[in-house]
Amino acid sequence: MPSAPKWLFDTLEFLTPKLPSTEVVETVFLSKTVKKICFKGDLKNVQFAVGSFIDFRVNDTEARRYSVSYADTEKGLFEFVVYLNGKGCGSRLMADLKVGDHIVMYKPRGVSRYYDKTAQRFVIFGDETSLALACSFFPVLKKNKQQFVFIFELDEENKDVPKLLGLENCLIFPKNFLLSKEEWVSQLPTINISDWQDANFVLTGNVKSAQMFRKTIKEKVSANVYLHGYWLAGKKGL
Repeated sequence: MPSAPKWLFDTLEFLTPKLPSTEVVETVFLSKTVKKICFKGDLKNVQFAVGSFIDFRVNDTEARRYSVSYADTEKGLFEFVVYLNGKGCGSRLMADLKVGDHIVMYKPRGVSRYYDKTAQRFVIFGDETSLALACSFFPVLKKNKQQFVFIFELDEENKDVPKLLGLENCLIFPKNFLLSKEEWVSQLPTINISDWQDANFVLTGNVKSAQMFRKTIKEKVSANVYLHGYWLAGKKGL
């Protein structure tokens, strides 16, 4: 629910559990349009699952959702990796956050269907808006010795960001490349190698790219596919 009347957001804000006031303790620009923001606060009795997200109320009638990229509840630290496209209120909010800022936010919620500890292999697909989700997956996949591949469509200026974030096993393509060359998707090793045909595919980012990827997967293999588009051109605050 990216947009709603003020009275509805006021009601939800009153009813929804919140974290105690948190402080921005670090901000790092990994590129001109990708920013890592670290918060510190009291995280006692707070749980962060793979794919946990927090909704930010940006103004009276707008809210935006961001995935938590990292959390250490003992130290009271949690991070976001955000994409600053400069086109929306959420982007402006995140761009303006600086060290020392205090903000009250809702408690994190999880997406339990994203991660299956019994699965042997994962393919995570997305773009800049998916980097935080990839970061939340990465340490869990490594710890549990599960095989994985990250596939990103990124702007030229962001092609090195996954490496800066410490992510491994990444395939990087130019923005919208796979969408314009659907035949490339059908030739990806993660679809054609038999060992990977039962992988869990998590498709996020651009709705059209994710839908195209799902269509190709379904035509080639009988894999588990989870699709959650984060944005769609021409649609406000998906």
